[in-house]
Parts: sequence; structure tokens; C-alpha cells
Amino acid sequence: MASSSFHRLSSLLVFVGFLSLLRPCACYSRLFLNSSAGVLATSPAVATWYGSPGGAGSDATCMYIYTGGACGFGDAVSKPPFSSLISAGGPSLYKSGKGCGACYQVSCTSNGACSGNPVTVVITDECPGGPCASDPVHFDLSGTAFGAMAKPGQADALRNVGSLQIQYSRVPCNYPGVNVAFKVDAGSNPSYFAAIIEFENGDGDLSAVDLQQVGSGSWIPLQQLWGALWKLNSGSPLQAPLSIRLTSGQSGKTLVATNVIPVGWQPGATYSSNVNY
Repeated sequence: MASSSFHRLSSLLVFVGFLSLLRPCACYSRLFLNSSAGVLATSPAVATWYGSPGGAGSDATCMYIYTGGACGFGDAVSKPPFSSLISAGGPSLYKSGKGCGACYQVSCTSNGACSGNPVTVVITDECPGGPCASDPVHFDLSGTAFGAMAKPGQADALRNVGSLQIQYSRVPCNYPGVNVAFKVDAGSNPSYFAAIIEFENGDGDLSAVDLQQVGSGSWIPLQQLWGALWKLNSGSPLQAPLSIRLTSGQSGKTLVATNVIPVGWQPGATYSSNVNY
């Protein structure tokens, strides 16, 4: 009986010892998984704000040239899905217009009115001079977006600070239920096509845009004119419906909006596709 009890005790001790050897590995695995579970790395930047306190920044009364900002989004900046949560970018963010549509999370902890909670904003405008040009990374936020970084009831107090040290990270754009849209420029004609391209999920910005006429197997590259406006001067009437192929700016992914520009398309009209990244 004593020998049997001894053997059972020995077996139990061996088993406990075996579990103690496994435990550090299990803890390491949990820490490793948590470290990649969505905590974004951030970088420092400077933030200011412009426009009205509760506005979309690039409105008709602001100092910038284009109503709606230098990306060309017009009054869409104050409506869903942008909803006034926008920013003008210094040169490192605006990228001569190639940064239009990119999404970033911004947050602040450098002032007592800061909540520390991230706010997602879209680059819709350019901040061309002063600290915007001299700072390595500068967000000139709408009044709405700047105030959204504040604790409840502290938006005005935070805006009164004027300039803040913030943290930011690039994030995918996400517009649930919204597809890519093409706002045809008012100066377009049968031989000249130009459009503002809006609401791209994922990267949000574009590195290339191509057009295909009906019955053609070839793609014709468009040129970025300014901001989010891309144009093609074909020299002869374009044969609609027109398909448009997008190449995203960061990942290089392509997306085709087939026959998105219909027969009889009109300058100034907006055509929504049935696709998005």
C-alpha cells in the first residue's frame, strides 16, 4: 500500500513539473498574440485647425482657394461619409495631391482637455505654408476633427489651444455601404474627360487611373491634374460607356468600375459605381 501511494505521488509530481515547464510557453504565446491584436504604432506630428469651430475646415470662408479643399471634393467634405472629419495636410501628407483620400487616426494627450481617444480623419485639402511646410508632419484639422480629440465638453477648450503635439497613424479607409464615385468635371467634353474620384476604401489614395472605351481591349492612362482630379485629353470623341481602372496608392491594388460612365454622360454629373476596395 505504501509503495503504491509513493508511486502515485511520484507520478503526480512529475505531471505537475511537466505543466510548470509548459506554462512559460503558454504565457509567451498569449503576449505575442496580444501584441499583434490591433494596437497601432503611432508617430508624432503637429496639429492645428481651421475654418469654423464646428465646420468642415475647407468651407467657402477659409483661406484656401478651393471650396471643399484642394483635393476637389467640394461640399462632400461636410456630408457623410466624410462628415466634416477631415484635414488639410502639409507637404508630407498632401503629396502634391497624391495623398488625397488617405485616412489617418489622430489623438492627443499633451493637454488637459485631450481625451487620448483616436479620431479618424481624411486628407481633403492642402496646408501649403508656414508651420505646415516647416513641420515634418502637420495636420491642419477641421474644427470638428480637432474638437473630436477632446474630452466630453472640452472641445472649445482644446480648440482654444490652437496648436498641439499629437500622435498619428495611417489606417485603412472604411466607408460601409458606399461605393467609389466619379464626379465629372464641369469642363469635360466628348474628347476631354476629367473626374474627381471619391470614397475609396482601403488605401484611400490613388497612384494611377486608366480608362477603357466600349469595345476596346486597351487601357488609356489618365493624368493627375490636381488633387483628386484625373484627366484624359483624347483628341477624339470617347466611346461610352467608359470603364475606369484604379490603382491604390499604398498597396498597388487595382479595382475596375465597369461601364461606370454611361452613354450620354454629362459634365458636372456624379456617377456612383457598384464596386469598392
